[in-house]
Amino acid sequence: MRPTKVSDWYELVRGPDLEQGDVIRDCPIFKPPLDLNLAQWPPSQESVMEAEIVFRVAPEDVIVLSQSCDLAAQQKTDIGLALLCPFWSLNSVGAVNPFLNSSYGKEQCRRGNLPAYHMIAECDSPGYQHEISIVSFREVWSLPLAFVRNFAAKRGRRARLRSPYREHLAQAFARYFMRVGLPADIPAFTSHRSEQDLMQKLTSLDSETRERILQYFSKPSDGGI
Repeated sequence: MRPTKVSDWYELVRGPDLEQGDVIRDCPIFKPPLDLNLAQWPPSQESVMEAEIVFRVAPEDVIVLSQSCDLAAQQKTDIGLALLCPFWSLNSVGAVNPFLNSSYGKEQCRRGNLPAYHMIAECDSPGYQHEISIVSFREVWSLPLAFVRNFAAKRGRRARLRSPYREHLAQAFARYFMRVGLPADIPAFTSHRSEQDLMQKLTSLDSETRERILQYFSKPSDGGI
């Protein structure tokens, strides 16, 4: 089935063929128990057949990050896993992250200034709606490629990021993992006028937003966001 364009950002597809930027809703993510008894791991050869571990299965909205060429049915590589990252609506992220709940934080994310997060546009096609959302690179999951293909096919039609938006997502993903924090940076080039402009902007904000921004930038940096 040929993709159906529904916006500049998205097209609708169906079937088992995956590409980078495919949106898969309620994908089952298998999570091991936090209290796994590592003292008894790995099980002995005699008891390996009797070892039982209960994994928790959680439905997550995910987007495919693996390269499309690696996901093709006749790919030359022997890739066996599909790489996935979760995404959440802007409203749900803002409910748990005060910085991303502020207009300043949202704008910084939109501009690509928060390496751990990437903003994608809303999709308003009937039956496939989602609002402006944020992809998180802090959680990266992998599932067997055959499983993801089968699950995606059974879900029916799904949204897929179009070019160049999927490449923009991939670039942000790569930038997050290649980021380097320097122990001693070159001093910034600032001017008295720049400082005055900044102070004017800060004083023009409401007190709650101003305090949130100042608290955020007063935290010690850990090399990431």
